[in-house]
Amino acid sequence: MTTTRTDSYRAVIEEGGGAQPLVFVCEHASRAIPAKWGDLGLGEAALLSHIAWDPGALNLARGLARALGAWLVHGPVSRLVCDLNRSPDQPGAMPARSEVFDIPGNSRLAGADRAARTKAVYQPFHADLAALIAQRLALGVVPVIITVHSFTPVWHGTPRRVEFGVIHDADPRLATGIVAAAQGSGLETALNQPYSAADGVTHLLRLHATPYGLQNAMLEVRNDLIATPEAAQAMALRLAPMVSRAMTVNRAEVA
Repeated sequence: MTTTRTDSYRAVIEEGGGAQPLVFVCEHASRAIPAKWGDLGLGEAALLSHIAWDPGALNLARGLARALGAWLVHGPVSRLVCDLNRSPDQPGAMPARSEVFDIPGNSRLAGADRAARTKAVYQPFHADLAALIAQRLALGVVPVIITVHSFTPVWHGTPRRVEFGVIHDADPRLATGIVAAAQGSGLETALNQPYSAADGVTHLLRLHATPYGLQNAMLEVRNDLIATPEAAQAMALRLAPMVSRAMTVNRAEVA
């Protein structure tokens, strides 16, 4: 079931099983830019590229959620308007440049404009996610938070060999468990690649998982491997048992 919202900038929540602790989050699911912000001065090539969203990530996250009976929370607006995985005070929250693209609509934004975008996009999304986590806790279900992203095969002209990266912040338990479960899968897998917490990519995990001591991880899949809905679904079916195994091992260790 999908929870509908009257405010299109709020989180989109797809309901999972009643006792399922897993909550997948896809912050960069959409490349949509609401009409009030125009096209930010960008051409079609930029708006279709990975600077505007994480291609394939929503299909992957949805496939994982369905395979595991998990909840899914995803953002409805391009990260170029307001990045849900960056603190609002950071330049990357509304970047004036991303990789090789200048973003005129984000150049020299006034504080009031940044605040308006934060209020319209960032605050409702995080309020919805926080409410879901609080509700699950109140029901006696301790959530496990996993964010789902994709990354480009080439970064500033340098090819990336890694195909599947698993990133952690302060708590490495789940991330290291997933990496261990991925051994022998045929995927070029690495811990804290192609990014790490030092790059500021774990903002959402720090905001929602760390304060409650919830197990968490960030999944990064190279976007050429999930370029079609069919490829994303196939990848979801490869990764789902790894996530499930890591969770099972962690529960056994705690017990």
